[in-house]
Amino acid sequence: MGVRELNLPERVSSAGELPERVTIWEVGARDGLQNESVSVPVEVKLEFLDRMARAGLPVLEATSFVHPKWVPQLADAEQLLARLDALEGVRYPVLVPNEKGLDRALAAGVREIAVFASATETFARRNLNSGLDEQFAMFEPVVTRARAEGLQVRGYLSMCFGDPWEGAVPAEQVARAGARLLELGCGQLSLGDTIGVATPGQVERLVTAFGAAGTGPDALAVHFHDTYGQALSNTLAALRMGVSTVDSSAGGLGGCPYAESATGNLATEDLVWMLDGLGIEHGVDLDALVSTSAWMAGKLGRPSPSRVVRALSG
Repeated sequence: MGVRELNLPERVSSAGELPERVTIWEVGARDGLQNESVSVPVEVKLEFLDRMARAGLPVLEATSFVHPKWVPQLADAEQLLARLDALEGVRYPVLVPNEKGLDRALAAGVREIAVFASATETFARRNLNSGLDEQFAMFEPVVTRARAEGLQVRGYLSMCFGDPWEGAVPAEQVARAGARLLELGCGQLSLGDTIGVATPGQVERLVTAFGAAGTGPDALAVHFHDTYGQALSNTLAALRMGVSTVDSSAGGLGGCPYAESATGNLATEDLVWMLDGLGIEHGVDLDALVSTSAWMAGKLGRPSPSRVVRALSG
C-alpha cells in the first residue's frame, strides 16, 4: 500500500504562526522550460499548462516576451497564448523585459505581467545592460503603461541573497531596490534566491528589513532555487515571517540561464507535500500534479529532480 493510500503526509499544525492559506505561483512553463537546452513543442507546453490548471494551481506563469535571441526556448510566446484554452479562475501572467515586450504582451491580450530587476550592480550590468539605479528608468514606462491598461504588475527581484560576483547581498540594499519597484506600481514583489545560496536566517533577516522599510509580508513572495538543498527550509522560514505567496516549478524544472551555478527551482510537489503536512490550504491536487510532472519529465527524457515526484510516480 502506498503512502497516499495511508493518508500521508499526516496533517500536524505547527506550534508557530503560519498562514492559513498559501498561493502557489507556478513558474514551470516559463522559468522551468526557459532553461532547457532544446525548445519544447508548443503542443506539449499547452498540455502542460492545461494539466497544471486542472490540478488546481491558481497562477501559471505561461511564457516570456523576452527577445527570442536571448531565450529561444520561449520564442513561441504569441503562438502559445493564441492557442491557450484558459481555465476559468486561473491566472496566466507573462514576463516582459521592456516596452517592446509589453507591446507584444498587450497585442496578445495579456492581463497580467511581471518585470525582472536586479538587487545588485553586477547582475544588472551583465544581464540588463543597466546599473542598479539606472534599471528603474527602464521599468518605469513599462509599469506605468501596463497599469494604465488595467494590467496587474509583479516585480521580480534577482540576487536577493547572494550574487556570484559580489557575494552576500546586504538586506538593506535589497529592501531599497524592492521598494523602488513597489513605488513604480508593482503590486507584488518576488524575492529571488537566484543562485540558491540562501539560508533561513537570511530569509528572516530580509523580510525583517523590508518590514523596517515599510513593506509588510503581504506584498512579498519568495522564489527559491534548490542548489544547496535549502529551498523548503527557506520557504518555511518565509511562511513563519508572514509571507503567503510562494513561487515553485512543477517537477523542480528550471534554473537561471544567466547564472551558471543555479540549479532547479523549488519543486511544486515538494512544496505541496510540506503544506499538506502543516495543514495549510493551497487548493492543489498533489496526485494530479505528480502525474503531470512525471509526464513532463518523460517528454524531456529524464527523471524529475523532485523527490516527491520520484517517490510517488516510481
